[in-house]
Amino acid sequence: MTEPGPHFAPHLSDTELLDLVQRQTFRFFWELAHPISGLARDRSSDPRDVVTVGGSGFGIMAIIIASERGWITRDEALTRIMRMVAFLEGATAYHGVFPHFMNGTNGETVPFGPLDDGGDLVETSFLMTGLLTARQYFSRDDNPEATLRAKIQALWDRVEWDWHTRGQTCLTWHWSPNHGWAMNHRIRGWNECLITYVLAASAPRHRIAPAVYHEGWAQSGAIRNGECYYGIELPLGPQLGGPLFFAHYSFLGLDPRGLKDRYADYWQQNVNHTLINRAYCLENPKRCHGYGETCWGLTASDNSTGYSAHAPTNDHCVITPTAALSSIPYCPDLSLCVLRHFYTSLGDRIWSAYGFTDAFSEKENWYSHDHLAIDQGPIVIMIENYRSALVWRLFMSCPEIEDGLRRLGFESPNIL
Repeated sequence: MTEPGPHFAPHLSDTELLDLVQRQTFRFFWELAHPISGLARDRSSDPRDVVTVGGSGFGIMAIIIASERGWITRDEALTRIMRMVAFLEGATAYHGVFPHFMNGTNGETVPFGPLDDGGDLVETSFLMTGLLTARQYFSRDDNPEATLRAKIQALWDRVEWDWHTRGQTCLTWHWSPNHGWAMNHRIRGWNECLITYVLAASAPRHRIAPAVYHEGWAQSGAIRNGECYYGIELPLGPQLGGPLFFAHYSFLGLDPRGLKDRYADYWQQNVNHTLINRAYCLENPKRCHGYGETCWGLTASDNSTGYSAHAPTNDHCVITPTAALSSIPYCPDLSLCVLRHFYTSLGDRIWSAYGFTDAFSEKENWYSHDHLAIDQGPIVIMIENYRSALVWRLFMSCPEIEDGLRRLGFESPNIL
């Protein structure tokens, strides 16, 4: 793969620019993957053996897109994902739940924090989304694809989602073999974790009861917002919507088009959340240099002093490219405008061999040189869902997901 420079942008159509950005961003998962496990590194700058579980789920979906678009062959994609799955079979897991980080050489847990040295249910749900998408994609009757499907099924079967209820009507995020449930982080409200509940209700074994979703996640309806910001109603979630990854991570595989339950229309939720985030950047109450119609999007990413969940209520004057680019299904013209500005006007500062770097602040004249798996993956995947709905179609074709959505009271034109 060659590395085109930003000066090529004036000659690219929208389609050509989308092709370029997807393919260049995919290189993060293909070329920087751990050489033994094949799993995704957490970030491009980290030379250690640390790999990310959730980011690897995003990487699996990116590999499938690359196969479908011909950037790699189907056999190359199958071989890489088979290596990842074979490694996961022997990696440390806790009641079938993988940790946030692991060692890419030996599969041992790498602690994410002092108490977070065990299973991470949310990261595991992002991984399972990728694995189930791969199971649906590699559907041929030949032995290699059948073997991969069986291995993925075994990993899916062994996740003890119901164990993470602790006998209550709510899922708990973390469990540690050394600290038990000490983090006590309940998965509730509106954030990136809807997919965790959908998978937990869909599981062929160890599934949760619908009451865990309605009383835990939705808090018996308290999940609703209903306020208007900039004249735009926000059905769910915190003030001004929160970081934009709330509209991305659960919906990489879960198709929000026409998806509804008693709490919200999820397409409208994500569209409105995106438009509120953009409207805040256009208002620009902190007078952040660079914010405007061609430069908006607040979400979790690096900044000049560390890492933060950037949002209208936590504005550090930092723009994260994945925010607007991964929102392209919700506001195509607005996102394309941002994409072209990033490439043509800022390209020499934020464009690299692996797509756009993680974040930047024109106010501080700070431009990241790093790339994060959890930010790169949604760019590739959501651009593809906008273009072809490939990942949405594959994931929603899982019979277990159809069943789980029905059990929770969802309706969608994309389930039977």
